[in-house]
Amino acid sequence: MLIEILSEDKSGAVVVQRLAERIAESEGAEVKVNVHPHRGCGSLPKDMAAKPPRFASSLLDLLPAKLRAYNKVYGGKEFILIIALDSDDNDPQTIRQEIYSCASAYAPDIRSVVGLSTEEIEAWMLGDKAAVYDAYPDCKKEILDSYVQDSVCGTWEVLCRVISDNAEELIDIGYPAIGHYKALWAENISRYMVPQKNVSPSFNTFRMALITALKNPVPIYRRREF
Repeated sequence: MLIEILSEDKSGAVVVQRLAERIAESEGAEVKVNVHPHRGCGSLPKDMAAKPPRFASSLLDLLPAKLRAYNKVYGGKEFILIIALDSDDNDPQTIRQEIYSCASAYAPDIRSVVGLSTEEIEAWMLGDKAAVYDAYPDCKKEILDSYVQDSVCGTWEVLCRVISDNAEELIDIGYPAIGHYKALWAENISRYMVPQKNVSPSFNTFRMALITALKNPVPIYRRREF
């Protein structure tokens, strides 16, 4: 079975890939996983049937066109498309519904799963405290324990304060420089993450959706022309 992951950035890509592989393994599914990071989240285009702008590079800007392409190539096959992104300051339920509606319209013949982390992907990392401890044994336990899971609170800043001795300097620097550190944290922590032990509600919504897809990887075949 093939799983393709569309993620909004590199740090999210490594976390979602490793978790997807471990979820599949726990379900006894043999899968190959490919990941395609993008330059940011972007937004769904107003005219989703139109060809995307020439230099479009963000996940949602390209999503309708990519859905059409995946549907053409993999429709009716054992294939799962994971669309992974952060909710940021937006309502997670609204975003999730918009993406599933887009997938239903433009890729009805493949199984799509939305991986939507509440605020930021760091919420999923903070949902596995043991993995944070294993990756960073000298982390600040009192800050980690004070984090309210899946709260909208500046999640990457919380993780930064948990594991970095110069957190406030890094937070002041912000983007785009912080992207390097976020990718490093994701690489290190995701090595130790165990899906079944994660307490993040948004992660577990994704986990259950992926398990359902793994058990039923081919939707009812309904060929459509777009």
